[in-house]
Amino acid sequence: MKRVVGRYSLANSNLDESELPEFEPSSDVWNPRGTPDEATQAASLSALSVDMRVTENKAEHITDKYNNSNLIVRRGKEFTIIIKFDRAFDEEQDNVEMEFLIGSAPNENKGTYIIVSIGKEKRDVSWKCRVVNIEGKDVTVGITPDPKCIVGRFRTFVAVVSGLGKQRTPKNPDTDVYVLFNAWDPADQVYMEKEEDRQEYVLNDVGVIYNGEFNNVTVRSWNYGQFEQGVLDACLLVLDTAKVPLVFRGNATEVVRQGSALMNAQDDDGVLVGNWSGEYSTGTSPTAWTGSTEILLKYASEGASPVAFAQCWVFAGVLNTFLRCLGLPARVITNFCSAHDNTGNLKTDIELDEDGKVDKGKTRDSIWNYHCWNEVYMKRTDLPEKYWGWQVVDSTPQETSDGLYRCGPTSVSALKEGELSYQFDSRFVFAELNSDVIYHQSDENGKSKIIYVDTAYVGRLIVTKKRNSNEYEDITSSYKYPEASLKEREAMQMAESRGVPTRDYFPFTEAGVDIELQADVIKMGEDFKLNINIKNQTTEKCNIHIALTGCVVFYTGVTSSVFKFENKDATVEPSQTETVQISIQAVEYMRNLVEQSNLLFVVYGNVEELNQSLSTMRVVTLRPPELTIQVTGTPQVGTELMVNVEFLNPYNFILKNVQLRLDGPGLIKTKLKKYRQIFPGGSIKYKESIIPQVHGKKTLIACLDCSALRQVTNQIEIDVLKAMDKLVTRETDKEKERVVENENNNP
Repeated sequence: MKRVVGRYSLANSNLDESELPEFEPSSDVWNPRGTPDEATQAASLSALSVDMRVTENKAEHITDKYNNSNLIVRRGKEFTIIIKFDRAFDEEQDNVEMEFLIGSAPNENKGTYIIVSIGKEKRDVSWKCRVVNIEGKDVTVGITPDPKCIVGRFRTFVAVVSGLGKQRTPKNPDTDVYVLFNAWDPADQVYMEKEEDRQEYVLNDVGVIYNGEFNNVTVRSWNYGQFEQGVLDACLLVLDTAKVPLVFRGNATEVVRQGSALMNAQDDDGVLVGNWSGEYSTGTSPTAWTGSTEILLKYASEGASPVAFAQCWVFAGVLNTFLRCLGLPARVITNFCSAHDNTGNLKTDIELDEDGKVDKGKTRDSIWNYHCWNEVYMKRTDLPEKYWGWQVVDSTPQETSDGLYRCGPTSVSALKEGELSYQFDSRFVFAELNSDVIYHQSDENGKSKIIYVDTAYVGRLIVTKKRNSNEYEDITSSYKYPEASLKEREAMQMAESRGVPTRDYFPFTEAGVDIELQADVIKMGEDFKLNINIKNQTTEKCNIHIALTGCVVFYTGVTSSVFKFENKDATVEPSQTETVQISIQAVEYMRNLVEQSNLLFVVYGNVEELNQSLSTMRVVTLRPPELTIQVTGTPQVGTELMVNVEFLNPYNFILKNVQLRLDGPGLIKTKLKKYRQIFPGGSIKYKESIIPQVHGKKTLIACLDCSALRQVTNQIEIDVLKAMDKLVTRETDKEKERVVENENNNP
């Protein structure tokens, strides 16, 4: 596969290979290099075998977790191999080359054909080579890939060069070597200084993705599985399918931007098909997935055919796997109350009718309850150094960028400062974080006016997983200055100077009265109370008329149906707070629920004395029923464990076509169990045997999913012992018993 750019042909597939002859004659057979004796001596040397020292090198390069029989190294760090010759190697007389090739058109000038010398003729190339040791016929050679080299799978050859030509070792897939980005090397674009960061953002293969609402954050574990068998090849296949030129694959910025486009299949043969319709009968619902491994392996096994279906957290989870697998430090971010702003005008408009009810026909904008994207850590040499570090990259298809559905990378630090003149897609992300919610109301003649502006609702909370913990870390301050602070105003002014439309609706007069919606954690199917707190900050008594609209809503903020509309009146004394309580019955919302069980409440208030209006909204996420997991047995590599998963249907309706997934890297490959139906009050009990393959802390994830019930998940951490730990303990106990016995026999 090649892409032609001008006069040049760019190889764009790691899989396509050119055939190199085992013997390549000298270009001038009549005038061979060196003297005849030297040519004869060199020709008599043959490489018999190449030992890639896979186990030792993988341990040194921190790639031993990859379930892959080939050598995997990180660029910029030396790895050693042992070449066995048919006679003793003479470094002063013999001329031997190591060749590393990638793609179908190897070219030294493009970094796809690397030749390093381990003999008398030295070559000045970006990859470094040295003879480490000579012991008889065995030569240990150290190879250091350039810290800017192409990332991918290289074919390896040993070539003995003589005046007659070049004699290569036969093609052998076992000697192929994968080269990855290197977060441990200061010379690499993705270098991270702290080891605890590298452990979390490169090596952790299970994470937590946050959803729900900003004041009721919920979690779901996600199996990134970047080390699982076949995943690395699947990630390279993704780049190949999109015809990403090999010469671009050493640049982290380019790989990240391409990865953003390649995770979705909106305009290419990307990995995932996005679907927010609620109809998933032709694929797997987004809420049913437990991790990336199943998705990427399915994509690869079906010939790069896009996998159905995904929503934002699935796109973010799979992109995180793609990035970490290639060695890039990455993490998943959740932005609560995320504006979807097509025009980049920092305005999200909510239309109310004259009674204060939400006008669905006129309200086009939406605010996602939450939106997940990724951050990747790297140097951006195209930006000032202060904007290096974490970069936003988003693969959920929302808007096109340079003709493709992708977003980023864009600097988090630059976003915070309102510096939007740098690439890529900073204005779009800035709007997701900083849009104002503008409430409009139409009078009896249909004329609309602005009644209230909320500058603090969007980008309310931004979180990611803490290092070495399943708790979330609040990183809102990395993206935004405190609301109404001087720094925040300066950032908005900077954004306006960079082309963001001016907030021409300011100054907007405050009413002096605030309203707030509160609700406890509510289980799906329960009645509950909604509290409207009215705070009067004026010196006058206020009478306020309140209209509350309750809508069933998708997590994207798109409303499905209105199930509640109620009017209330309240009187609030000066500098006092009054609470108005509204009862919500399960029977009102249950029949209208859509996936993820979100309810949106919008409150409109009119202060009689001030003749001023105000409004606010709140999303309530209903908690699904519990899924329980229990493990019995001794968690140890190679030892069988029994897993029990149980679920009780607490509702008065049948759950149909239920899927139950069990997943956990190092513990079990994804298991899928299907149930035709679960009757009201009925339960399922699923038992599965697992045999851990890797020691350490592992996470077992379970997920139950059907059209009537989404987001039913649970997880359990298992500390798996090494295979010998138990044996050593037993031997120690026996020795203690013998000592005690001897002491008893010899007082």
